[in-house]
Amino acid sequence: MKTAVVILNWNTEHYLRAFLPALVSSCPSGSEVIVADSGSSDGSLDWVKSEFPGLRTIALGDNFGFTGGYNRALAQIDAEYYVLINSDVEVSAGWLEPLVAYMDSHPECGVCGPKLHALMPVSGGGFERSKRFEYAGAAGGLLDCFGYPFCRGRVLSRLEEDYGQWDSRNEVLWVSGACMLTRSSLWKSLGGLDERFFAHMEEIDYCWKAQRMGCSVAVVPESTVWHVGGGTLPNDSPFKLELNYRNNLLLLDNNLPSTVGRTRARLIICVRYILDLASAVVYLLGGHPERCKAVFKAHKAYRSLRAGAHPAVNTKAEVKGYWKICIILQSLLRGGGVFKYLKRYEDSH
Repeated sequence: MKTAVVILNWNTEHYLRAFLPALVSSCPSGSEVIVADSGSSDGSLDWVKSEFPGLRTIALGDNFGFTGGYNRALAQIDAEYYVLINSDVEVSAGWLEPLVAYMDSHPECGVCGPKLHALMPVSGGGFERSKRFEYAGAAGGLLDCFGYPFCRGRVLSRLEEDYGQWDSRNEVLWVSGACMLTRSSLWKSLGGLDERFFAHMEEIDYCWKAQRMGCSVAVVPESTVWHVGGGTLPNDSPFKLELNYRNNLLLLDNNLPSTVGRTRARLIICVRYILDLASAVVYLLGGHPERCKAVFKAHKAYRSLRAGAHPAVNTKAEVKGYWKICIILQSLLRGGGVFKYLKRYEDSH
């Protein structure tokens, strides 16, 4: 098999009902859709087997998170390319072919992904496609000087409408794990995803390591998918907040020393500690003690997990998409004009 398109499902039967039929029908010859189930209790796996009896399923038996689930599922699949795709992603005909064609014609590329547009729930049920970029990945991900992730088309909570402004250049630091294609050879070389992350930012870590291995990471603008977002953990979940704070520090600890040097990396992580604590105070003063607590829990968990093994990688390659700007400061100074500034910055570099 050339391309395995793998959904990691955990209690999302409603999304499978809505989006799996189009995904199955959209995949060309040489590709196969596979549903890996993380011990769902909502009947998801039974529904898939009933409605798509010829579809391959993998029962993992338990919820090992995004990282552990995909590591276990892909270990059982033989393919040249792996596509990791969320159950809350809607595709249309022809979304996969540009991604595969790009990888075929760019042997230096290790990871690629489509543009992500928002998929909006509508009253009465169903979803509506939007031209607006989606938070999780937009038109490709970057990192600022302090390691805060942002995207071409998404800065903090600001989202742009896609009118082709980010189609001219396609190398980025990361693409969203909501829909990401990677070479199986690279996946095996890196040992899959770092399971300490469990969920959130693990794809950034994977893509950053891929660049450190000498592989490029690209967005292929000829391909677009639509993403609901927040399908498993709602955006206001304290646990999700904890994962984001914890995993951002793990991400920097894994990759920053080889990118900017150990001394500068220590300084940046120290600054991030201070900024995180400042945000905890803001949460507390704003009447959100559970969010404040999530920050402190994240720091405690990070200190415990950072002793985990770091995969050996080549650190000689240039890392693209790590920008020498502070995205929070630029957003505060420029407001909605931050996107024009980012476009000028990208074009000049």
